[in-house]
Amino acid sequence: MNSDRIRKQRVAADLEEAVDEAGQLARKLGLEPYDVNYWVVDHDEMNQLIAYGGFQRRYPHWRWGMQYDRQRKQDRYTGGKAFEIVNNDDPSNAFLQESNQLADQKAVITHVEAHADFFANNEWFGLFEGRSPDDGRESRGPNAAAMLERHAERISEIMSDPEIDRDRVERFVDSVLCLEDTIDQHRPFVREPDLDDGEDVDEEVDLSELNLSDEVVEEVFDDEWLEAQAEADDDHEPVSDVLAYLRANGMQYDEETGRATEFEDWQKEVLDVLRTEAYYFAPQKMTKVMNEGWAAYWESMMMAGEAFADADEFVSYADHQARVLNSPGMNPYKLGKQLWEYVENTTNRRDVVERLLRVEGVTWRNFHDVVDFDRLEDLLAPDPRLDAIDHENPETLLDLPDEKVDREAVEGAIDGEVDLATDPWRALTYEGLAERHYSLARPQNRVFVRRIGQNELERISRYLFETERYPGVESAVADVDYAAGWDRMYEIRESHNDVTFIDEFLTQEFVDEFDYFAYEYSRATEQYHATSTDAADVKKKLLLQFTNFGKPTVEVLDGNYENRNELLLGHRYNGVALDLPQAKRALERTFDLWGRPVNLETIVKEVDDHDLKVAKRRNAEPEPVERGKLIRYDGEEFEEQDLPREAVEEIAADDVDYDTKPDDWLA
Repeated sequence: MNSDRIRKQRVAADLEEAVDEAGQLARKLGLEPYDVNYWVVDHDEMNQLIAYGGFQRRYPHWRWGMQYDRQRKQDRYTGGKAFEIVNNDDPSNAFLQESNQLADQKAVITHVEAHADFFANNEWFGLFEGRSPDDGRESRGPNAAAMLERHAERISEIMSDPEIDRDRVERFVDSVLCLEDTIDQHRPFVREPDLDDGEDVDEEVDLSELNLSDEVVEEVFDDEWLEAQAEADDDHEPVSDVLAYLRANGMQYDEETGRATEFEDWQKEVLDVLRTEAYYFAPQKMTKVMNEGWAAYWESMMMAGEAFADADEFVSYADHQARVLNSPGMNPYKLGKQLWEYVENTTNRRDVVERLLRVEGVTWRNFHDVVDFDRLEDLLAPDPRLDAIDHENPETLLDLPDEKVDREAVEGAIDGEVDLATDPWRALTYEGLAERHYSLARPQNRVFVRRIGQNELERISRYLFETERYPGVESAVADVDYAAGWDRMYEIRESHNDVTFIDEFLTQEFVDEFDYFAYEYSRATEQYHATSTDAADVKKKLLLQFTNFGKPTVEVLDGNYENRNELLLGHRYNGVALDLPQAKRALERTFDLWGRPVNLETIVKEVDDHDLKVAKRRNAEPEPVERGKLIRYDGEEFEEQDLPREAVEEIAADDVDYDTKPDDWLA
């Protein structure tokens, strides 16, 4: 056994106690994670795992080498450091970098426990089952490592088959990966979806396949029949899962015969494998802000709030967290943590305000005049016995209500079997810990109740149905639900994704508190300018980055376009025009999966040179003109056709006007 392996085992052994305690603390705080296997790897192994998406084996492809090289250069030239990587699996597997200090390792362990909880309980992850019919496991989640290994082995076998040209396989894989985000990520994963549109295409008459001249078509098929065919095409609902549609109806182009032929078995297998993986990874892309913010929140709660970082480790941990939360650009850790804390604070505030509005003499109109907020903030402080647990006299905790105290742990502390000096959290239940860490009692949040607006007070008052009144503020606060904020967070963790999370909770109050703003690229000045601090504007810019993973949304509009068995795709235009050169490259790849000409409808924005010059002189923005465009690729060349705006109305989103580039929506 070499020295490196001995060292890795020693480091891993040093972390066993931390892993065990972090798991227990996480569950005390209400987290319900998958079990997690922890592995300690070196720097190069970490880069390989990141390139492979957190797994040790993936199918052979050049993309992994490219991602590995990018990660290696990022580490070398930008100072970036990967502390850990964890995958959505049951049990989850987390890989820690051996060069981390102990404080870093403890931080990432607490971070990972929260990720594993999110994987296990968020319903968007539940849309992908991922178990084989013969899996036989009793578990809550996918057996992803085994699934991806099976995929890797199968594609390797296909590439090694002497009867199959390896270059053809690699080209086919490239073509599928080019479209890997064109799935319907909002529906449960189905291996063989029932696509009615695909059946309709097969039943329709394809005039192009008959090789008839226009004269014969006009002679044999009357106008009424042709119009009926066109109307039948128009009745098709768009298909969001483009990969599934291509799997059901696609073909390969045979250069020798110049015609489309059926997919070979290996091509169907590759499509199935890569589509399955696209669905597996989709929830991670859909919940990046929520998931990273959730992990950052509970990591901070455990490391700082419950002193999981020892006194001599705390400075290192503070530096670790500062680097993560203050990295430049759109930072999902920072935005997510801020939003979760805002959810906690607003939920706790509403719970308090609902009780205060039932105090005799307090109404939504006089709320700010009659409530003594200094006194209120003192009353909301947790019981001192919970806030600073007296480990030398643990029996004092037995006087607290049963729902707040873990009596078995306290009795163990009295008998000297439980160390409350090191782990005070062991003495408390979920409810006790919620009061101990009540958000409105923290110094930075003490003013949160007093700054509530009159409109919000009126809304809360309107929906107060309980008629029982409190004689004073003290009795109202005595009924406060200290776990309300955490309970609400756990509810949201189950049901939301990034789009719904941001849409619901990014309010004007949040934007003002954290100084978010929107900005635009000016064609006149050729610079970016801050344009708005209005929450609606900030939200619109931000949401576009997370809708469909921040990628253009493309759907199948017709599989028998103009009755020629051509594919018609539609770009769901949201104000941001496609990169046309890139769109053409995607059409080339789509042709590989359709085997016949492919078409794409989109909307483009154009600014007349004269209008741009006039706008620059006036220091104003030119008004772009929108029009439709149809791009067709027949396997050899492209054709472009301008369409009137009304002809592409069906692919346009409503009430959206984004000019900003995707990477630059949020400061």
